[in-house]
Amino acid sequence: MVKKKAKLIFKHNYFEIVEEGDYVLCAISGKEIKLQDLSYWNVDLQEAYFSPIEAKARY
Repeated sequence: MVKKKAKLIFKHNYFEIVEEGDYVLCAISGKEIKLQDLSYWNVDLQEAYFSPIEAKARY
């Protein structure tokens, strides 16, 4: 199975899928985040975060 990186637009309570894929990368750690597990992102910076630890590290 080939995994493909998705392209998203992050909104305040949801995200829009621009290009279909299986995962996005955490902006801090570089870890792969499955789309079904994606819970943390920054709308202004358009960045995804693996967990609240990485989200807090951005600030």
